Amino acid sequence: MVKHARKKQRLGPNLQPLGSVQRLDDDAEKDDEERRLESILFGTDYKPSAKGKGRDDSMFLVISDEEGDGGGHGDVGNAMENLQDADLFFMDDALPDTGNTAIGIKESAESDRNEDIHEHNSESERENDTLQAEENAAEPSFSSKPLTKPVKSTKKLAWIDPDDATLTVSLATTKRLRKLRDAPIEDVVGGTQYEARLRREFERINPAPEWTTKARKKVREENERRRGSTSDVDMSDREEGLDDLLTRADGVLSNGRGPRLDKGMIGVERLRDANQSAKAEGEIKALSFHPSPRVPVLMTASTDRRVRLFNIDGHTNPHLQTVYIPELPITHAEFHPGGSSILLTGPRPFYYTFDLQSGATTRSPRGLWGCNPAHFSTKAADLGMELVAFDPSGAILAVAGRRGYVHLVDWRSGSAQVAGSVKMNSGVKGLWWNRHPGLDGRPELLTLGADAEVYVWDVGERRCVRRWKEEGGYGTTVISGDNSGRYLSIGSKSGLVNVYDEDAMLSTSSSLNPKPRKTLQNLTTSISTLRFNHDSQVLAMASSVKKDQMRLVHLPSLTAFSNWPTSSTPLGHVTAIDFSPTSEYIAIGNNRGRALLYQLSHFVKSY
Repeated sequence: MVKHARKKQRLGPNLQPLGSVQRLDDDAEKDDEERRLESILFGTDYKPSAKGKGRDDSMFLVISDEEGDGGGHGDVGNAMENLQDADLFFMDDALPDTGNTAIGIKESAESDRNEDIHEHNSESERENDTLQAEENAAEPSFSSKPLTKPVKSTKKLAWIDPDDATLTVSLATTKRLRKLRDAPIEDVVGGTQYEARLRREFERINPAPEWTTKARKKVREENERRRGSTSDVDMSDREEGLDDLLTRADGVLSNGRGPRLDKGMIGVERLRDANQSAKAEGEIKALSFHPSPRVPVLMTASTDRRVRLFNIDGHTNPHLQTVYIPELPITHAEFHPGGSSILLTGPRPFYYTFDLQSGATTRSPRGLWGCNPAHFSTKAADLGMELVAFDPSGAILAVAGRRGYVHLVDWRSGSAQVAGSVKMNSGVKGLWWNRHPGLDGRPELLTLGADAEVYVWDVGERRCVRRWKEEGGYGTTVISGDNSGRYLSIGSKSGLVNVYDEDAMLSTSSSLNPKPRKTLQNLTTSISTLRFNHDSQVLAMASSVKKDQMRLVHLPSLTAFSNWPTSSTPLGHVTAIDFSPTSEYIAIGNNRGRALLYQLSHFVKSY
């Protein structure tokens, strides 16, 4: 005898024992509706259950017996015998001829696509449908001729469906499409008009963002301005624009101006070291990117007397080649402005050139300064070529000599002999070629002396055309300028960096002693490296005396970026810095033989 009601419930006849299989032909638990469906589907006799005999079965009648013999509900399966096959199936193989019937698969797809868009207006539609039905009953029917008026569009369509011209859509017969009508009596529209109205309704519910509206307005105004200026421009303006195009070095499609960089913060991403695939065994003395943006190659020169080339892709940075120069301790290396070769110099009275096309290494004659190479050991420091600089065209190489001499080597002749010299009153500390030509059309050379004086030289006449005293006047170490000729920077032993305008570089300036725009005081030790990026928005300055002494400066505001580098940035003693031709990458060499690689997100192209 069962003691508890719960146990009795669990053991009831409705539950199957664990592991048992219920038979599909067991009709004990089936209700009358399920029995009717089985009889219709499988053609079996319908047998109502005993507990359902007293109910009214008229609600379960599926097939009408109007055309039959008047049989009751118990013989529902036989009612299908009186139907023809044509009444059971049909083939939809063409669009209907009238506009008031269904429009086919295309209309159904369009309606389903816009179902979610118009769902939130369903309540107001029900109210409008009643009013529209009354108006349609009172007024005459609209003409079934489709509207053929095209919708004005400013964009060229990428693809046109030829069936749209013959398609007709009824807007009055479908509740979802009634909102697309322009008049209460309107009914049938063409396929092109139907598509335009769907687009109009979608834009009404989902308006375009504000920034797209402003961008389109700006483009329209620019196009109108160009069309208006073309008709009114005179011949002199056209010649001026042609001269500007022919004198530019950038692409025809570029506007010559990059995106403006904001001050304060700069986006920097750490990448894999540029020389991780072939690390240097000594201090990185020099590194440089290839001058062409189409050649993503980085060159590093280290104290192990090896030059290594890497393909910079931002991921693996594979190693391309290593050049070993046993006779020359390399302290300076740079690409020729034409990008065809690499110049390697050091504390020796000769240099090496490495040709990138042939892979050949060539050494210059030892008698470059007109002395016997067997007797230069006592004055090796004075006869070295550690400080050199190419002019923008690569035709002249300036070499700092001893006692204030700067020797000019004609690089085009290939004879490796000095073509001329200029002399300062003190030792040479820095060389820089001004990108703006002088009065005679030739580039001018700027030299920095140990007495903090800056000389501007006309290399064609071998004479000084201007001379001025650097602000501060003590311990100058390095001079550098940007590619556009707008900024000139001079570093000192105290860590100060003075930034001057282009007025300080021009020989035609009337200023006797130019004043710096600003003195940067972010570093405290002797400045060893100054480098500008390609569009003169960023200045990198560093000192190799102390660890982690490097800053990036925003040139338009002359303020240092505050978010990078941080105390956890593994810079070490920075010995060399260079930007890629588009400033997408910045490479930093240190005393541990590493070439750190970072990506500046502001200059990354999005395509």
